[in-house]
Amino acid sequence: MSVEQYVESLLGENIDLERVHQTIRDKAMPEISIAVGYGRLLTMLVRMCRASSVLEIGALGGYSGICLAKGLANGGRLTSLELLQEYADVARGSLEAAGLGERVEYRVGDAKKSLAELAEEGRRFDFFFIDADKENYPLYLEWAIKLANPGAVITGDNALLHGKTIDPDENGTSVFAMRQFNQAIVCDERLIGTLLPAYDGLAVAIVK
Repeated sequence: MSVEQYVESLLGENIDLERVHQTIRDKAMPEISIAVGYGRLLTMLVRMCRASSVLEIGALGGYSGICLAKGLANGGRLTSLELLQEYADVARGSLEAAGLGERVEYRVGDAKKSLAELAEEGRRFDFFFIDADKENYPLYLEWAIKLANPGAVITGDNALLHGKTIDPDENGTSVFAMRQFNQAIVCDERLIGTLLPAYDGLAVAIVK
């Protein structure tokens, strides 16, 4: 049994999250939702910072959306950006089935365009979760900092990219972008951040 499996055995099953996994399998969607242990961590972090406005970049089937929405303060709102209408519809159904549908709004299309629109609207957020196309992680981080309230928390999944970020022989576009993202999370003077190495790695930072 791995460390991750041990943790998951303690967490047990969650019917809402298991439903998401099954829906993703049934619809032949990519099975790349955030890991169980980090999903619980997202709920904890959102609640710990008393976030009332959360921005998610990459909805997929709604697994992370449920985790984020569960941590929201009363009256809080999750804004979720998703490239594909099909995935946004699945995610919306997942949150509605979990009784969280009223806490989320979806914006479908290129996330870069949606982020620019949010900035134009004067929107600001207390918490960010990035789990989308890896090539644009550095850009998404810049947008998160721009849209952040003081003290906001920024998180990003797949920091290790299945070991590619630490393999000197891997130099693809996604790998380079993730290395740049990780470097910024830890070293950017606007942030206080770190990387958690379990599962596929989770970046966590606070905006100063």
